[in-house]
Amino acid sequence: MPAIIRPERAEDYPAVRAVTAAAFRQAAVSAPPLDGTGDPGEAALVEWLRADAGYLPDLALVAEEGGAVVGHAITTRGWIDAAGVDPLPALGLGPISVRPDRQGRGIGAALLEATVSAAQARGERLIALVGDPAFYGRHGWEPAARHGIASPDPAWGGFFQVRLLAAHGTAHDGAAGTFRYAAPFARFG
Repeated sequence: MPAIIRPERAEDYPAVRAVTAAAFRQAAVSAPPLDGTGDPGEAALVEWLRADAGYLPDLALVAEEGGAVVGHAITTRGWIDAAGVDPLPALGLGPISVRPDRQGRGIGAALLEATVSAAQARGERLIALVGDPAFYGRHGWEPAARHGIASPDPAWGGFFQVRLLAAHGTAHDGAAGTFRYAAPFARFG
């Protein structure tokens, strides 16, 4: 039975934290604990993002199997800062996590697909993320630099990627500049 993808609810928060912590404990790269719990920093980041003005509840999704949360993706308001113009709205995806015992079964891909669909329905320009190009490239993500969008951290290189969106019949308008995530990401790094 495939996972059900739906918006997160307040009662999901403890399960989302557990899934995020478990996934990033086993990840090749994760942030050090940030809140005294011992959990990888990504678990705290999700909570900080929910409390931020950039939180978009319809773009915070869970994957559920048999009533249990097995995956989560949160997408928040980001911006493209370009010289001479007001910041342009965009989206920043992450963290995205799948419970370790459910990885490799298409749950992450389903969360990505649902995120893209929801963002397109909102009329968004693009979604940015930091992740493995081998995985995300298979799902339509491309190096951000190819589209003139600079990473907030040059060290991310090709791991900083975007998914251009065709929203309401129009494609990404070619806006270029430096991407800026929601404010809690600054606390994260």
